[in-house]
Amino acid sequence: MAGSTNSDTGGARTDDPPGYAGVPEPADVPEPAGSELPPDIPADRPGAPGPAPTGRIRQPVALIRLLVGLAAITLTLLLADYARATTSGIAADVAQAARLVPRPLAAIAGGLSTAALLLVPVWSAMRRLLSAVPDRRRILQHLSDGLLAAVLAYGAALAVDLGVDELAPASLVAALTQPLPGHTLAHTEPVYGYLAPVLAFMTASAAREHRVPRIVLSVSALAGLAAGYATPTALLLGLLIGWTAAHGTLYAVGTPDPRPRPAQLLQSLRDAGLRPIAAHPAGPDRYLVRQEAGRPDLDVQLLDRQAVTAALVQRAWRRLRLRTAPHPRALRSLRTGLEHEALVSYAAVAAGVRTRRIAATAGLCRDSALVAYEYLPGRTLDQLADDELTDRLLTDAWSQLALLQRREISHRALVPSSLLVDRAGAVHLVDLADGDIAAGELVLRCDIAQLLTTLALRVGAERSVRTAVAVLGPDVVGAALPLLQPIALARTTRSALKQAARAHCAAPAPATATATATATATATATGSGAGPADAPAAPPPPGELLDAIRAEVLRTQPQAPVRAVKVERLRPRTLLAVAGGVVAGWLLLPQLFASEQNPIAAVADADPIWLALAVLAAVASHFTAAMGFVGFVPERLDFRNAVLAQLAGSFVKLVSPGGVGGVALNTRFLQRAGIPTAQALSSVGVGQLFGLVLHLLQLGAFVYLLDLEPGGSELDALPAVVSGLAGAGVLLAGVSAVPPARRWLAARLRPLTSEVLPRLLELLRSPGRLAVGVAGQLLVSLCLVACLYCCVRAVGREPAFASVAVVFLIGNAVGNAAPTPGGAGAVDSALVTLLEHTASMEEGGALAGVALYRLLTLVLPVLPGWAAFAWLQRRGAL
Repeated sequence: MAGSTNSDTGGARTDDPPGYAGVPEPADVPEPAGSELPPDIPADRPGAPGPAPTGRIRQPVALIRLLVGLAAITLTLLLADYARATTSGIAADVAQAARLVPRPLAAIAGGLSTAALLLVPVWSAMRRLLSAVPDRRRILQHLSDGLLAAVLAYGAALAVDLGVDELAPASLVAALTQPLPGHTLAHTEPVYGYLAPVLAFMTASAAREHRVPRIVLSVSALAGLAAGYATPTALLLGLLIGWTAAHGTLYAVGTPDPRPRPAQLLQSLRDAGLRPIAAHPAGPDRYLVRQEAGRPDLDVQLLDRQAVTAALVQRAWRRLRLRTAPHPRALRSLRTGLEHEALVSYAAVAAGVRTRRIAATAGLCRDSALVAYEYLPGRTLDQLADDELTDRLLTDAWSQLALLQRREISHRALVPSSLLVDRAGAVHLVDLADGDIAAGELVLRCDIAQLLTTLALRVGAERSVRTAVAVLGPDVVGAALPLLQPIALARTTRSALKQAARAHCAAPAPATATATATATATATATGSGAGPADAPAAPPPPGELLDAIRAEVLRTQPQAPVRAVKVERLRPRTLLAVAGGVVAGWLLLPQLFASEQNPIAAVADADPIWLALAVLAAVASHFTAAMGFVGFVPERLDFRNAVLAQLAGSFVKLVSPGGVGGVALNTRFLQRAGIPTAQALSSVGVGQLFGLVLHLLQLGAFVYLLDLEPGGSELDALPAVVSGLAGAGVLLAGVSAVPPARRWLAARLRPLTSEVLPRLLELLRSPGRLAVGVAGQLLVSLCLVACLYCCVRAVGREPAFASVAVVFLIGNAVGNAAPTPGGAGAVDSALVTLLEHTASMEEGGALAGVALYRLLTLVLPVLPGWAAFAWLQRRGAL
């Protein structure tokens, strides 16, 4: 096997690429005995024999298709209502074209096609029952599923018909129906009910014949259009209801287990030229097969389309999000996936890598296939004891990866279960299904980072890095450093890191330290155990494990790049921002054009004096924000640059959610001013803490003033605020009573006690500077409250100042919590709603005042903010 590719155990090969040290092979490693399948697999061994697949199972793919079908039906109804002009136009065009067909011919075609449509399920059932198929029980199960799905689909179509007729608005009824030919009062059904049960039966019964049913369905649909008995939207709804009902039925009652029986498996292997005599189930979709004497036994892996599709959503999202993610198998055809796995396996064997050899591949049915490997006895990395993880074994693992890297073959899943150690102690790389041929440099480096982490979880960062450098060389290992980030690792590795972190936090540190010291002293005194190089060192806390690996790599290669490579194409935060923007437009645009008073006209007719005062308040807010920023930094800062940084925040928050952009911008500004990162973060944290406290104090004060005003207690605001604070206290007490929640809260508050409070104590030595910061935090809120108040007065409304202040303080808190850029949508909706209820304003006036306020504080400062941002960057202040 791989031993023939390297003639010695050390030294560099002549064909090694630059940067690789030699790839040492364990000396005199015997060929593994692949034909020694144990006569009986122990029951306690993972993958013990189990019963043959029987009964019914619920396929996750059926649930996915059910949800997709429901979403498609909902979207069709919404589009039919909102785009009724388009749907009605299409229906009118189709009806006009149908008038060209002679009425008697259309009636005859409609009757014949309907009869043919109803006969399709009968024809399909008789055809399958009369066929020479041994498993007649499974056919009866499929037919019963189809019959149940047809009944449910017909009932669902009738329910939608009745619901649309009785409950739907007239616009939706007009979009889904049309007058019946020859009748002025009657109309067609909203759902063309003949299609739904037939399609449901054919789908749920797993019919293999598709050509005849598709032709009959198409002819029936065209005949219904020609005869004037259906609209295009009604046809689409009928098909969607039938398809959705079929998959809903399959998920509710389950489907007959599609996995092959052992007899079918053995027959497929015989057809492929092998000589199997017995098959032993060895886990999900896996069999160990014994062959005739003299032939190697087999490890058979089943490829099930349904099982692969179950992980489609997660794999597709990871592929969309990451540049290093493998191609989702469910997006390939079963044949393509089979060919890909075989190709990668053959390429790995040709590269000299120890792996399982493919003996045969075969297709079992439409939704399953098999790959038969020569059986390889051994244990995976996670099944080995600590004292078995010697440096020789680790070096061998890196040697196998080096062979893959030399041929530009990626593995993509170097987790413990993919490293199989045979009886001779040689490492084999298995599970190459997600690998790639001619992989890019980024993916190859990701494999190195993955194996570094996998081994470090067992033996510690020092040994993992040392053995990697001994095989690959410091340059290659250092080049993988930018990929050493959790998002680039396999999901099982990330889970192992989190699980080990929780175990480390739960373990008492003194006892662990004592036990470690005792064990070390005992080993030193007795001289027992492995030597220092082979001793299985416990890894550091997994929260620090990646940092420990980086430190070890930098120790051997100080010039290695440390800046993380961006492996994400798309962040969840970006999707939330886009979704928030869409929702904001959906909510606000109807208000702009549906309110009794046009808010755009109200803004255009705004009082110029109040408008000027609003502009002054908006400009002053940037200066007061600079005061609130520099006041919490003990070091001396350029106030002009601080003002420009706050103005630049108006540009940054347009592309970042809530207050995240401002925090990042202020931290970067302090870093460029020469303040260390820890102190910069602490100063920003102190400012945020004071801002939160002052925000709550101002809210309580203005709520109290609002209750004192005549008519200002409509919302009974003071009791509401007190009740909210009491509820928060009860919630905090409940969280503190649950140990996992208490640890989570303690982890979130740890930076407050370790960084922010010491910085606050340092600020107390400069009371003047602290007073500037507090005054700035108070004034920035008052300036923005004044801006909103002036905007409302500019459009001709006269609310109380205290009510506007309460509205702003609550709306601003909503904006900081919203994931949309600048709080778009959330802030606007909150301000409009609160002005209507708290300040007793009508919808048009509230919307006009908020629109003017957002124009002055969000839209207009963008261009000056961009100029300030660019100027500070040129000056090196950002």
